[in-house]
Amino acid sequence: MSNSSTLTALVHTLRHEAEGIISVDLRPHGDSVFAPFDAGSHIDLHLPNGLVRSYSLLNSPAERGRYVVGILRDRGSRGGSQWVHEQLRVGSTLQISAPRNNFALDTQASHSVLVAGGIGITPIYCMFRQLLALGKSAELIYCARSRKEAALMEELNGINAKVVFHFNDEKDTLPDLRHYLAGQPTDTHFYCCGPTPMLDAFESTCESLGYPHAHIERFAAAELPPSEEAQDSYSVELKKSGKTVLIEPGLNLLDVLLEAGCDIEYSCREGVCGSCETKVLDGEVDHRDSVLSKAERAANATMMVCVSGCKSRRLVLDV
Repeated sequence: MSNSSTLTALVHTLRHEAEGIISVDLRPHGDSVFAPFDAGSHIDLHLPNGLVRSYSLLNSPAERGRYVVGILRDRGSRGGSQWVHEQLRVGSTLQISAPRNNFALDTQASHSVLVAGGIGITPIYCMFRQLLALGKSAELIYCARSRKEAALMEELNGINAKVVFHFNDEKDTLPDLRHYLAGQPTDTHFYCCGPTPMLDAFESTCESLGYPHAHIERFAAAELPPSEEAQDSYSVELKKSGKTVLIEPGLNLLDVLLEAGCDIEYSCREGVCGSCETKVLDGEVDHRDSVLSKAERAANATMMVCVSGCKSRRLVLDV
């Protein structure tokens, strides 16, 4: 559920991309106008069964008037990807959000290394094409369980740039990220999208190799319990409305803000999509999201109110 405004999109094309993966080509329907987007962006699909799911855009930002997402039929699907694979049809309509970007591409980097795991190729492919279109130095490392489960292979084989493939069944081992990432200049920007174990390995590898510019995007929320400094109860001053609300044990900050009449966009309620990002004016946040980087958390300028808490007794939000 989301209180954000949505657009009506027409399902123009459904295409088999790999085993268990389809792409969905969405076009504006009725009075809808698709906003432009940057590489690394995602949109929310508001499914007829009541679920909201976020998917990365894989087509070129230069293409106006269409959004293309790649969707893996998740083995543990709770009804999102399963519904898309079984029920979605060409010609049907969906409510979608405008694009958001928590995985922004630095197009000024001297060199970029992009790492994709499985369906994580969707934003990575878009970013890779964008860098190459701009004449930038970039290389791609694409990891998947098998070649038949790897989407966009035909497109990647046709790109005149360095692309390294690692298929677990052919290599008979999981990818050694240190082997693939070592030896790069320290000003290189690294990007990774894929399953949680790969992202964790990517972050620790970049840190151990002394690479300061490491960027990730998660599909699923990281399990982040409250910190030892987290307060069981705290007050929140709402700067725009002048109200003050109390967050008591067991209450969710987002729920309390919505009940107080705050106009806050939200979607995943898991700290992954970034739609509920809210400006922090005062107080110390207990960050539990999977969106903000370590530096952004340290800056304490914004928070994801759907999952995060507070380390101080008082919090002031710009709502």
